[in-house]
Formats: sequence, structure tokens, C-alpha cells
Amino acid sequence: MQMDSASSGTGAFGRRMMLGGTIGLALAAAGASAGRAWGDTPFHEDPFALGVASGDPWPDGVVLWTRLAPQPLAPDGAGGMPPYAVDVQWEIARDERFRSVVRRGRTRAVPELAHSVHVEVSGLQPGRHYYYRFRAGGVHSPVGRTRTAPPPHSRPKELDFAFVSCQAWFEGFYTAYRHLAEEDVDLVLHLGDYIYENPIDAMGGVRNVPVAAELRPEPMNLVQYRNRHALHRFDPDLIAAHRAHPFAVVWDDHEVEDNWARDRSKVDAEPDQDPAVFRERAAAAFQAYYEHLPLRLPNRPNGFRARMYRSLRYGRMATFHILDTRLFRDDQPCGDGSRSGCTDRLTPGRTILGPEQEQWLYRGLGRSDATWNMISQQIPVTQVDTDPGPGQTFVMDFWDGYVDARQRLFKEITDRSVNNPVVLTGDMHRHLAADLKQNFDDPESPTLGVEFVGSSISTSKDGMDLDPSGARLLAANEHIKFTNFQRGYVRCALTRETCRADFRVLPYVTAPGAPVSTRTSFVTEAGRPGLQQG
Repeated sequence: MQMDSASSGTGAFGRRMMLGGTIGLALAAAGASAGRAWGDTPFHEDPFALGVASGDPWPDGVVLWTRLAPQPLAPDGAGGMPPYAVDVQWEIARDERFRSVVRRGRTRAVPELAHSVHVEVSGLQPGRHYYYRFRAGGVHSPVGRTRTAPPPHSRPKELDFAFVSCQAWFEGFYTAYRHLAEEDVDLVLHLGDYIYENPIDAMGGVRNVPVAAELRPEPMNLVQYRNRHALHRFDPDLIAAHRAHPFAVVWDDHEVEDNWARDRSKVDAEPDQDPAVFRERAAAAFQAYYEHLPLRLPNRPNGFRARMYRSLRYGRMATFHILDTRLFRDDQPCGDGSRSGCTDRLTPGRTILGPEQEQWLYRGLGRSDATWNMISQQIPVTQVDTDPGPGQTFVMDFWDGYVDARQRLFKEITDRSVNNPVVLTGDMHRHLAADLKQNFDDPESPTLGVEFVGSSISTSKDGMDLDPSGARLLAANEHIKFTNFQRGYVRCALTRETCRADFRVLPYVTAPGAPVSTRTSFVTEAGRPGLQQG
């Protein structure tokens, strides 16, 4: 395994950012605010403690995010903010010193959204870097850098991106994000488990820092979900990654509760469970998720209703089809968990996406003229038999619990002659590379595409290169070509001829400061589905 440091493609901006530099930071004078005029609300502490972020790049713009929170972990969930709206200025420039400002404006941070702002900037040039910042109460935010998508019908020579998932704050340090901040990528996809809802001990797990009693219980309401997001978000490495790159985010289960399905809790085996109770909890979780991430207005939840699935086009190089495999799925078969002999998973008509999202995906795949169709989602599409013996055992939460839904997807890919489908997946807390077979039980069956699964940022702690579960997966599944149980992320490079995935790993996360290396790389060629060692 070759050890190396992360790419220094972010240059001077990245180096200053890593040192925690803040351009133009000046705390306003202390004193009570008598009015609500533009920008005259002073702060005694930095209101931008949770940083800044950008997301969902289009050729002509991006969404810019921040949340005013001078006391991010205040027990009441208000972040130390008053119960009224506060004026916020924003600007975006071609250079990090803001000598060439191209757009600026004003907005209001309101308590109903935890004083978060989501500014959708348009009128930018495609395929170029921009710098942005906010100002409130006389205080400038840190400077973030973003990048717009290329022109819709252009053919870029290369597209570089990374994908991440699963960041339990209490199980490890976010060192992977510190390295990712220094990578030279156009986009970062976050495929779910941005927070974890598990109870936290008094010393914050492996981080060994005191956690206030109000922040420890499993969240059930809006205040608690806001605080859980703030706890995960209030991390310098995560803040650095958001400042360096635009993100495209989508939730999985732990943003609400482990293994939830539509309006069913994981504890739905209880006969007296009322789905309305879970819907109320989920609505609070949905709102807190939106408040803390760079999402556009169509992604703002309305109670229990939300639409996170969407697509991003990067010229004719790639279309990212971003899926939500939680909100519209049928309940897991056979009581969830790992099961052998579960025939319910084969029931015709079972869905993991819901009818509307399925049709949206099929239309998008069929209409795409991109060289690469990246299907970005949460759980393994490939068959994952966990029993290396003569029998088969499957995880009911995976697509293995929804076999007919998988076969419908594969049929549409074949019938619509979809260009080069590549599935990008999180959730498993392990790296994995697999061929997608028309019939997984027949090794000679045609290969339709490939799947890359990225390991966790911190969940499951340090891990190891090849754990016993990984060895069983390789023994039971001929189409799975590689797995690794260390923490990390996946960096991908697309050209018109190839898609390469570099599996980036860290030797430990239970202490800060780990180096990063590329454990291995896999390549798939355009027009020739299947994995090759890179």
C-alpha cells in the first residue's frame, strides 16, 4: 500500500483554510441592538462558528449556506440567537480577496429555520471557481470556495469528484475530511448518515470531550435534532471540507432513526405503534437536516413530505441521479435484519424508491446523453450474500430485500440502452467494488454496470484492511472484486473513456492526525461494463 498525502490542488486558498484563516473577521462592538436595520445586530461571539457551505452546482449558479450560531450547542437549539430575524449580506467573487465581486445580495436568517440561510445564486459562468462569504452584525464569515458545473452540452475532458457517508461523531475523528478538503475535486457527494441518532456518553465516545447532558439522549424533537446536527457540524475538519468544495447531499436512515422505512419506525414490530408518532419525529429530523445543509428550496421539507431525489448534469460527461431510498420504500421484509430463506423479499411489486421516483429515474436514465450515468444512493444494489456456505443470507435493508425493484431497474437499464451506469453507494462502513450482473446467481450472466461502495468517515471506528465479514463476502460473491474495512472515502476521475475509483483509507480515526493513502483503484471502461484493477 503506497502512503501519500492528499492532493494540494486547492493551492494557497486550501493552505490558508487548513490553518483556520478567516478573511475580514472583525467582531462587532458589544452592546444591545436597538433596532432591526440592515446589518446592525452586533455579536459578542462569532456567529459563523458552524462555517459556510455551497451545494448542488448548476452551470449558472450554486446554493450558498450558513447558519448563524454564536453558541452552536446551546441547549435550547437556538444556537445563541435571538427569537427574531437577523439581516445577512452575501457576496460571491472571482477571487478570494473579493476584488472582483460578481454577485451580492441580502437575505434574512429567521428563527423558524434556526437562523440558517440558503441563497440560490444564478448568473454565474459555467465551469469555474468562485469565492463567497457572508456578513452579519459587522462580522464576516470565513471564505468558501465553490465551482459551477460545465455548460450543459459541453464535453469536458475530465471530471473529478468524491463521495462520502457515515460520520458518527462519537466513533471517530473526521480526519478524512481534512484530507478531502485538500483534494482537487469538482464536487463531493454525501450519500447519507450525516448525523447519528444514537445516545452519546458523557465524554463523547472516542473524542473524550465533555458532552452536556441535554445533547446526549437520542433525538426525538426539533430542538434535539438541531443540537445533534450542530454537534456533528461543529467540527473543524468537516467545516474545512465544506468550505473547499460544493456538496450534493441526500439522507439515509440515521438522520432520523436506524433502518426507518417510509412512515415505519425500526420498532414497528410493536402492535400498538402509531405511524403518526413516527411521522412527527421524522418531520422534525427532516427540517433540521435542511437547516444544516446547502439544499435548494425544492428540497425544503413540508412536515413529513419531502423530495430529496434530483439530478445534477455535468455537461455531456456525467449525470448524477441522486436517489432517496428511505422515504418511499416498502417496509423491510421478514422483520428486517439478516435473513436466509425469506421469500417475502421476492414478492413482485415491492419498491425501494416508490412509483413516482422510479419513473423519474427511468425517464432520466433514458433521456441522458451523458457518457456516464452515476446513480448516487444509499444502500448496496449489488447482491450481497453474507453466507459463504451452500446457503444464502441477505440483509433485508439492502436492495436484496427488494429483488423485484432491482430487476425492474436492471430491465430499464437494458431496455433503454443506458450509457455506462455506475452506482455510488454508502451505508456499509466498508469499501467495496462489484460488477452488477443481470443474474447474480449465474457468473456467466451479462454485466450491466458496476458499483462502488464507499467506507465511512468515522463510523465503526478504526477497522482493518480485510475483516472476517469482508472475507466472507469475497468468498460468497464472485461479482464482488474488492472490499476493505478501514475508514475513508472514494475519489473518482471520469474521462470520455474511463471511470476510475480510488479507494482512500486512513489507518485510524480514534485519534486525530492519521495520514491518507490509496488502498487500491478500479477502472471501468465506457462501453465495456465491468471492473478492472486500476
